[in-house]
Formats: sequence, C-alpha cells, structure tokens
Amino acid sequence: MRAKYVLLIASALLPAVPAGAHHSFAAEFDNNKPVALKGTVTKVEWLNPHVWFYLDVKGEDGAVQHWQCENGPPNMLVRAGWKKDSIKPGDEITVNGYRAKDGTNTANARDVILPNGKKVFAGSAEEPGAR
Repeated sequence: MRAKYVLLIASALLPAVPAGAHHSFAAEFDNNKPVALKGTVTKVEWLNPHVWFYLDVKGEDGAVQHWQCENGPPNMLVRAGWKKDSIKPGDEITVNGYRAKDGTNTANARDVILPNGKKVFAGSAEEPGAR
C-alpha cells in the first residue's frame, strides 16, 4: 500500500520537473545592454517554450554577424499579432531587445518591425524596470 502512495506522489510531481529548467530574463539577458538589430532572417524555430529566429546583421565594418533572438512562447506571440509565417528566411526585419550577459550575439527580442512595417511585441518577459 505504501508503494502505491509513493508512486502516486511521484507521478503527481513529474509534470513539474521540466518547469525547473526554464530561465528568467535577468539570469541570461542584461537590461543595461539594449540592442537594435536590422538584418535578414536566416531561420525561424516556432517551438515551445520560446520562438527563436536567427539573423544575419551587417556590422559597422561591413562584416556579417550571425545573431539569435529569443522571443516569447508561440501562443503569446499569436495573441500579440504574430502569425507562424510573419517572418521567414530572407525577410528584412528590425529587432529591439537586450543582449545576452555572456556576450554572445544572442538577444531577447522585445519588439520586432515586420517586413510589412508592422511593429509587434516579441518579448518573453516583462519589460525590465516596468514596475
């Protein structure tokens, strides 16, 4: 009988395990390092828990920099006006966001100006300092 209760409790806790792997904005991104990127989309990953897209951005020296941008989850983006095909490889977009603390070309996108000129919210966290 005791083993039955242990199994019941363990199975109830199992769905909570993946949630522990989720990160916070402050753990990975620096709200003191805003970035504005204009570039060409090379790839889009429309997956949970976050949508990611990848950009080729021409630096001031003319060299192409490869960036990856984290967005909110797909259902939040849809509520913010996104469609699964809002951006696709080859599209020119502008991204405003915050750079990763590790210094890589990774950003948390706050908003995106789509190819049609529409500005949409893309963030995966509340605007830093909003409270």
